Amino acid sequence: MVHVFDDTNDTNGSSEATINTLPLRKRNRGDEPRPSKMTILEEFQTRNFSIYGQWTGVLSIVICFAVGIANIFLFHLVILAFSILCICSGFIIIFIEIPLLLRICPTSSKFDALIRRVTTNYMRAAVYLVMSVIQWASASLKWTSLIAAATTLLFAAIFYALAGLRGQDFVGSKTLGGQGVAQMIV
Repeated sequence: MVHVFDDTNDTNGSSEATINTLPLRKRNRGDEPRPSKMTILEEFQTRNFSIYGQWTGVLSIVICFAVGIANIFLFHLVILAFSILCICSGFIIIFIEIPLLLRICPTSSKFDALIRRVTTNYMRAAVYLVMSVIQWASASLKWTSLIAAATTLLFAAIFYALAGLRGQDFVGSKTLGGQGVAQMIV
């Protein structure tokens, strides 16, 4: 608000000083065209299964690390091997699902080339399916919490396979450093 001192003459001829309070015109940023920003909820509402797969993959990262570390302490040699594979799967998924990390983390050119091959929905579905089968194999020996990792990996594989079957292109979530669904719509 801006206070303006007004000492103009009245219509009666009397000179009376008043203070008028006038609102300042704020610069309205809505007047300018802005690029479209989609929220996570709006990305989910597009019904693009690759977005579901990507977010299920992010959930798989957390679960792979958690159950992988937890099962190390079972002190069973074969379960220890599956735990290490689960943790390695978590690291691989990080680089697959969060493309920004490939740019900022010092990795070898061979590793970068390997991760960059996993670009289509079918390739992602195959990678997740292989990781899931490995974790399901641990159940043949002993039922552990590694089944949680196997289940989320399987769901991610299913989502990516559905995206491929429906003919949807892979679209990474903008939140995770991808191009986002907004680019696909425009």
